[in-house]
This record gives sequence, C-alpha cells and structure tokens, in this order.
Amino acid sequence: MEEIKRINEEKKQLKGLTIKELKNFFFSIGEPSFRGEQVFNWMYNHLVTSFDEMGNIPKVLRQKLQDKSFMMTLELFDIKNSVSSKTRKYLFKTLDGFLVESVLIPDEERVTLCVSSQIGCPLDCKFCATGLMGYRKNLSSGEIFDQYLLAQKNSDQQITNIVYMGMGEPLLNFKETLRSIRIFAAEKNTNISLSKITVSTVGIPPKIKYLADSGLKVKLAFSLHSCFEDIRSSLIPLNKKYSLTTNLNFLDYYYKKTSRRITFEYLMLKDINDRQEDIEALIKLSKRIPSKINVIPFNSIKHMNPEGLSAELEPTSLYRIDEFVTTLRDNNVSVFVRNTQGDDIAAACGQLSFDGNVLTPLVNFTEEY
Repeated sequence: MEEIKRINEEKKQLKGLTIKELKNFFFSIGEPSFRGEQVFNWMYNHLVTSFDEMGNIPKVLRQKLQDKSFMMTLELFDIKNSVSSKTRKYLFKTLDGFLVESVLIPDEERVTLCVSSQIGCPLDCKFCATGLMGYRKNLSSGEIFDQYLLAQKNSDQQITNIVYMGMGEPLLNFKETLRSIRIFAAEKNTNISLSKITVSTVGIPPKIKYLADSGLKVKLAFSLHSCFEDIRSSLIPLNKKYSLTTNLNFLDYYYKKTSRRITFEYLMLKDINDRQEDIEALIKLSKRIPSKINVIPFNSIKHMNPEGLSAELEPTSLYRIDEFVTTLRDNNVSVFVRNTQGDDIAAACGQLSFDGNVLTPLVNFTEEY
C-alpha cells in the first residue's frame, strides 16, 4: 500500500484524462501538445497497456512517460463464465487493493458491458446486493475505462454498448462518470458513441439536471420499481430525500433537453409492485413522459445473507409477469422484458458484490447529494 501511495504521489495517472488534459500534461513536461492527441488515441482507441506499444512516440519520450506517469489502473483478477448463458463476469483489482466487477452481456443485436462507477454503494437499496455490501470508494474515470479495456481484450466479441449499471450509483460519482463518458464518445475514440451509452440512476435530481445540461445526450435509465411514494421509499431509502414526484419533474426536463426517451427500470416483486393498481400507475406515467418500461425479474440476493425487508423479497411469478406485461402492451405502453442472464455466477441485475471487499474498510459517503 505504501508503494502504491508513493507511485500515485510521484507519477501522473494518464488513464482517465481527456485530450485537453493530456495536451496540458505534455506541455507541463516540456513536450509538444500534439503528443496528447497521440497518447489519447493509443490509450482509448488502440487500447494499449504499455508506453512501449505507442509506435509513433519516440523511444526517449516513452521512457520519460514511464518515469513520470502510469497508465493502467486495474488488473484482471478473475473471469467467470455463465453455464446457462453467454454472460461473462470480470473481477478486477485496483492499484490500492480493492475488487470491482463488470459484466459482459452478449445478445443477437449487441454486446453490452455493464461497468461499475463505485466500489460498493452508500444508498442501501433493499433489492441490491451492492447496496448491502456498503460503500468503499468512487472509481476514477481511468478505472471506469479500464473495465472496458480489459473486458474487450479478454473477449472475442466487439463491445458495442456501455451501461453504467454495475456497482454503485453513477450520479454520486458525477465528475468521474462524465469524464469517462466524454472519453468513450470522443471523436478520436470511435468504438462507442453517445447513443450506445446508458446511465442508470435511482434518482438524484440536481445531477440529472447537470447531466441534461452537459450536452452528453446519453440514454438515461431510472430505477423506478414503484409509482407509489411509500413503497418506493421502503425499497429505495433515498426516495425519502428525493421523492418520486421531484424526480419525475427532472426526468421530464431531461427528455425535453436531450430528446432521449427515459427508460423506467421496474424490478418485479411479488405482492409489492405487481398489482393491478401498479399497472394503472405505469400506464398513467407512460402518458406523461415519453419512455419505455424495462421489466426485470427479481434475482436472488441470498448470497449476501440479507436481513429485514431484503430477506423478505420474492420474485413475481413468470406467469404474473407475462400478464403484467401483456396488459401494459394492450394499453400502448412500450415494454421490454430483461431476461435473467448470469444468475448462476451472481452476475444478473442487482447481484454484483464481492465478499473479498470485507478486507477493505467501509467508508461513510460524505459528498452532498
């Protein structure tokens, strides 16, 4: 740990810097600023892992970079492949010894990587394994990008989509989340476009507005799970601070600002949000905000030994989900059912966690949000 601290103090972390920031870095070490564009292209487009791979960078400068900076922020720790689907879960280790997960989800039309923005999460949503493990730290933009880099290098399929739906609440790590999005979508990094990026949030209205005003017209997925304030508050404690009513006003603002339909994520929970009145509320909501409903079967979080409400949650039956979805569609609601993938390796929606992080201390999240 002392060695890592020394490296971080003495050397500049280049992974996670934008083109402008890289140009400024090269100027600061007495080099022409165009080298920043070259290094940007090598890191984010060609996905190199060492300075020696940068063919158009002089050998003397490569050595200078080695002495003054570093690139890689993660190392691949483990890979688990689902037997029941093509889902693959990657376990990475940060330079300061934390563990974090990403999930690769291939289907017929796309190959999606679900990236993490935090290690753990401070929001304590009752249906989410990550929330139950508590909060450790925010990930840097470099650590977010290196999930993509290492997953792509360890997959025989081209990743086409990025979703910020892994560990953590992306809008609680707003600065680094936005920086990583700008890197993915930059002109010199041609693999991922803004239309292929989705940010998921449980609802932090000020940050939703900032995201709308950022000019980054990414898709926004909102963890709805109930249209009723009391039920949503029992599932998502943050709803007591930022009510659904408030969030919906800002989601409406996001749509009007970006022209991107909102995705409402809806986890199906037996006898909690699968009633007739829930259907009626969703129909009403879909008429208010241009959107689609992403229906998600509840995946077990028993591996976290949950207590309280978390231990009582049960999945809605597949028969009832089919009835629920059919009724919505009959009322002209756009609905997509996210089939469970990777639950045999604890990689399905809401299951990401890792017991090894008990070796690292819990931290109180103190940023105002």
